[in-house]
Amino acid sequence: MVIPLIKGLKYTLGRFFSKPITIQYPEERREVAPRWRGTHYFNVDENGMFKCVACGLCAAVCPSKCITIQAGEDEEGVRYPISYEINAIRCIYCGFCVEACPVDAIRMSTKYDFTDYHREDFILTIDRLVAQDYMEK
Repeated sequence: MVIPLIKGLKYTLGRFFSKPITIQYPEERREVAPRWRGTHYFNVDENGMFKCVACGLCAAVCPSKCITIQAGEDEEGVRYPISYEINAIRCIYCGFCVEACPVDAIRMSTKYDFTDYHREDFILTIDRLVAQDYMEK
């Protein structure tokens, strides 16, 4: 009756001291899979401008209806988004918006620790979607 208990304790203590169990977050970060779908960001061209042409396909295909677009047109007839918002709280991170985009304007990063204190800070506008801190490294 004591021998199985000693064998179990020996096994447990052997595993306990063999390697670290946890990752020391935030100093260490877990590697994510290449197909990880994290926070959205806008893909920019060589001039630093975002590629979105405000076609509305991303908003149409979104199952949670978290994307809102207001389109505008310049003098040359080129469409651009006047306002573009993604409600990150409603988003289910399915990636349909990325697949539907015909000009590869929107992408999903590998960032998985998207936190904030206020609900309005989870509304991703054009300025936040173009910002460098959301892009893949």
